[in-house]
Amino acid sequence: MRVGRNVEVRPLGGSSGCLAMLLFSIVASLVLTLLINLIVRL
Repeated sequence: MRVGRNVEVRPLGGSSGCLAMLLFSIVASLVLTLLINLIVRL
């Protein structure tokens, strides 16, 4: 994935790194949602 002219972003570790990044983003969004819900309820 290219960002700008000279910067190219590649997932770490090829396809396995890409899967790990996807899993991490899903888990992080779930955790953030739970934390926000807990803060709103207080």
